[in-house]
Amino acid sequence: MEILIAVVIFTLAAAGLGLGLTFGRGPVRTSCGAAAGLREGRCADCPLRRHAEAAEAGQ
Repeated sequence: MEILIAVVIFTLAAAGLGLGLTFGRGPVRTSCGAAAGLREGRCADCPLRRHAEAAEAGQ
């Protein structure tokens, strides 16, 4: 019974993410993308952090 409930929950979550994409909400933000506004919140090897640092160095 617990496995059935878990499968239903995961199916609802996947359907919700799919509907969000379908209706133009944009892609799901990963933990790295969610911390886009926090420079110190990103990992040292995060590609978004390297991009932001390169953009700042270029200015």
